[in-house]
Amino acid sequence: MSNVLARTLSGVLYVVVVVGCLIGGMSTYCVLFAIITALLLNEFNTLLSRHNIAKVNNTVSVVSGVYLFLAMYLYNSAMMGEVVFVPYVLSLIFMLVSGLYLPQGNVVSNWAYGFAGQFYVALPMSLMNVLAFNQIYDYTLPLALFVFLWLNDTGAYCFGCSLGKKIPYKLFPSVSPKKSWIGSVGGSLVVLVGAACFFWFGGSGSLLFWLGLGLVVCVFGTWGDLVESQFKRQLGIKDSGNFMPGHGGVLDRFDSALLAIPAAVVYIFLFSGGFVGLF
Repeated sequence: MSNVLARTLSGVLYVVVVVGCLIGGMSTYCVLFAIITALLLNEFNTLLSRHNIAKVNNTVSVVSGVYLFLAMYLYNSAMMGEVVFVPYVLSLIFMLVSGLYLPQGNVVSNWAYGFAGQFYVALPMSLMNVLAFNQIYDYTLPLALFVFLWLNDTGAYCFGCSLGKKIPYKLFPSVSPKKSWIGSVGGSLVVLVGAACFFWFGGSGSLLFWLGLGLVVCVFGTWGDLVESQFKRQLGIKDSGNFMPGHGGVLDRFDSALLAIPAAVVYIFLFSGGFVGLF
């Protein structure tokens, strides 16, 4: 199978699974993103270990991160109160205390990267639940976020390929030599069209809200991509893994979302004072 065909098929399958599980309801949404959280943390910790950066307790890290996602799911769906977060706080304490009994290499580095995984992966993925629940489950905002990220990537690629040589101004050449300003602008324009479509076809909120959300996702999604590129460049690797044929690892697919999700949450509360003002 050619690389192009493998990339196309795995990309289509990826979109179908994400969209299908979001639309399928709160149960399929929960299962999918809990699994994605586990895969992301496992891949992140594996890279750290493989390149001798740190020795994070992968089991504790993954279980803690998935638990945070599930705790936010239960809290935002009003199934449980604040007490649901107590075990997660205890798991963070355990990350520190475990270094006393199972010292491996640089303990301080292990602490730092262990908490980095929680902050970089687990927290953004858990904040998906803030987008997904407005008293009841609603897939509109999570779906919009991923659609905007996909449109941004597609628009940036098309504009970059067609106009990149004529307007050869690079976005961050030291981190990602292929990304150009014209591609970034083109991706943003495509996303604005997509945002307008969400408004026109029944999305709650004003046109200004949707256009603003689209721009926020574009900017922070691009930064998320560049942050992961910088991480990979530091490790001297091209892809974070080989989970998806032709696309690389799980981090390669969700790097943009890891910054776009918390940015979208902040935008919603700053723009409308929370969901009460939006809907």
